[in-house]
Amino acid sequence: GVALVGQGVGARDRAAARHLDGQRKAVRTAPARKRARKALWRSAARFHGRRLLAALLAAPLGLLGLASTPLGRRLGWAWLMYPGRRLYRAMTRTAAEQRTARYAEIRAALEAEGAAAAAEEDPNEIADRVQRPTHLLPTHPTADPVEVVHVTGFRFEEAAAEMEEAARTYTPDGAMEILAMVENLPAALTSIANTFRILAERADEEFPLEKEVAAGFEDIYAALVGAMDKAEEMGPLFRRVHEADIARHEEPRNGTEAEKGWNV
Repeated sequence: GVALVGQGVGARDRAAARHLDGQRKAVRTAPARKRARKALWRSAARFHGRRLLAALLAAPLGLLGLASTPLGRRLGWAWLMYPGRRLYRAMTRTAAEQRTARYAEIRAALEAEGAAAAAEEDPNEIADRVQRPTHLLPTHPTADPVEVVHVTGFRFEEAAAEMEEAARTYTPDGAMEILAMVENLPAALTSIANTFRILAERADEEFPLEKEVAAGFEDIYAALVGAMDKAEEMGPLFRRVHEADIARHEEPRNGTEAEKGWNV
């Protein structure tokens, strides 16, 4: 019995020590994480600025393409077809690649600063040398009933459940509607990612929470930034594999009604 009690106390001490180590690490890396969070936000803003610039530059070429695309299709010259769209894709692809590279640099810098902060920690710090009395260590009772907290303000889970249900019951009027949805995915994921960026900032600066919680929100935000890169690829992928189908809608031969003759 004594041995089991000793094992339980030892396990509790180790868990408490890991918890305290995590708290100290979160405090040490908080400034670096804050800088990384702002750098990620600036990178995302820069990327969307590049997308807007690409759209503005591609618009005149898109108007020119209304005349050059039919000619290019007849002559078999691909370089005459969809000049505005090709310019927009090229510019956004380059911007996405640059954002991915910046994201990798930011994460690497954050990890390097965290390692440097850990290396600079005083090994003789009294918090690391002194064994805390067991009656002062935090405990986590499990026998007590769990208190149910009713959220009255921000209910992210309800909005997410509505999105899930909308996807399950979605019945598009046509494939072009699906294309529009796919091309709007980056904007949707940007809003979702910004939700966790804001939560990370407020958890770090306003809410009465430990730094580890803010770090968790930051990890979710970083993961969603990576998902945004994948979402950017979906629109060009959709247009590439369905180029002929989309052309019949965007450049109908002899008008939309005549093109419907191919519908079965």
